[in-house]
Amino acid sequence: MIEFFKEPNIDWMGKAKYFYALSAILLLAGWASVFLNHGLRYGIDFKGGTNVDVRFAQPPNIDEIRKGLTVQGLGNSEIQSISNGGLGTKSNEVLIFVEQKGQGDEALDTARSQVITALNSIYGVKDSSKPDFNAATPSSLAALLNANDPLHLSTNAGDRYQQLAKKILVYRDDTKGGVLTNFDELSRVDGVTPTVLSTLKSNYALGNFAVRNVEVVGPKVGGELRRQAIFVTLYALAGMLVYIAFRFEWVYGAAAVLAVFHDVLITLGFFSLLHYEISLTVIAALLTLVGYSMNDTIVIFDRIRENNRLLRRESFADVVNKSINQTLSRTILTSGLTFLTVLVLFLMGGQVLRAFSFALVVGIVVGTYSSFGIAAPLVVAWNRWRGQGAVAGPGPAAGNKTRSSESVSARLAPAGRR
Repeated sequence: MIEFFKEPNIDWMGKAKYFYALSAILLLAGWASVFLNHGLRYGIDFKGGTNVDVRFAQPPNIDEIRKGLTVQGLGNSEIQSISNGGLGTKSNEVLIFVEQKGQGDEALDTARSQVITALNSIYGVKDSSKPDFNAATPSSLAALLNANDPLHLSTNAGDRYQQLAKKILVYRDDTKGGVLTNFDELSRVDGVTPTVLSTLKSNYALGNFAVRNVEVVGPKVGGELRRQAIFVTLYALAGMLVYIAFRFEWVYGAAAVLAVFHDVLITLGFFSLLHYEISLTVIAALLTLVGYSMNDTIVIFDRIRENNRLLRRESFADVVNKSINQTLSRTILTSGLTFLTVLVLFLMGGQVLRAFSFALVVGIVVGTYSSFGIAAPLVVAWNRWRGQGAVAGPGPAAGNKTRSSESVSARLAPAGRR
C-alpha cells in the first residue's frame, strides 16, 4: 500500500480542543445563517410545484430548454428526460417541474403558459400566423372544420365535424404520441378526405412539441417528502449505531453517530451560507456522506481495538494517537482521490449537479476530519471521565495486572519502608 507518511507521530488527542473549537465555529456560522434566513432553502421537490409533461418531435436540447425557461423567470425549474427505450436511447419526452405559484387552476394555467412561451421561443412553429396543430383541441378543430365545411355537408355538419375532429386528435395523441410531423399521415384516419387534408394544411402549422399533461404537486406533498427525508436519515443513523455498538462498544457507536450528525449539520450550514437549495438529490448526497464518514470512522475504531490489546501499558489517548497515525496514509489516499473526483464533478458537472456535488465536496472534507477530530476524541473523553484513561486496557485484565504489581512491590519492599 502507498504510504504518504513514514511512521508519523502526531498528537491528535492533544489537539482535540482545537478540533472542537473549529467545529463549534463552523456550526455556529452555518446555523446562524439558517436562523437569520428563516430556515433552509428548499428546492421545488419539497416546496411543491407544477409538472408539465412535454413531447417533442425530435430529442430536445436540455440546455436550450433551460435557457428558454430562465428567460421566463423559471430558471429554478427541474428538467427530467423520460425514456422508454434502453440504455443510451435519447428521449423525445421531458418532464418540466416548475416552482409552485398560485393554487389550483390558476397555477396550472400560469405554469402551462410560461412553459409554452419558453418552448415556443426555441421550438415554435415557423409560420407564426397559423395556430399549432399539435396544440389544437377537439372543440377548436371542430369549429375550424365546420367553418370551412370541406365535406360540403348540408345536414348535421356540426356533429359530423365534431366526430371527425375527435378521430383526428385521437390519431395524433395515441398513434403519434401527441406530436404530428407530417399532415399527410392524417390520410390514414377514416373520414379525412383530400379536401379535409387541404383545409388542415391551409389553416394550421406543425409545431415541434406538444404539452401532454399538466398537474400540480401541492406543498402538502412537499412537506411529506421533507419528513420522509428526515426519517430516512435518522433510520440510517440508528442502524449504524446498533451495528457499531454490537461490533465495538456502545460508546463507540454513540461517538460515531454524533460525528455523523456533526458532518450533516455543518454541510447544511454551508448550504445556507452559500444559498444552495435542498433537493432530493442533495438528500441522496447527504446519505452518501453518512455512509462515507461512518466507514472512515470504523477503520480508525478497528485499529484502536487492535492496538488496545497490543499496547496495554500505554494510555488510551496514546493508543488512539498511534491508531490514527497508522491509518493516516490510507485516509489521505482514499479521501483525497474521492475528493478530487467530486471536485471535478462540482466544477464541470453543470448546474443540474451543482448542489449534489457541493454536498459531497463539503461532506468528504468534513467527514474525514470528524473521524479523527470528533469521533476519536469523544471516545477518549469518555474513557477519561470513567477514570480508565491511565492504561489502554480498561478491562479486568488491566486492573488485575496493576493490583498484582502493587502486591509484588509491597512484598519486596524493606520492612522499614512499608
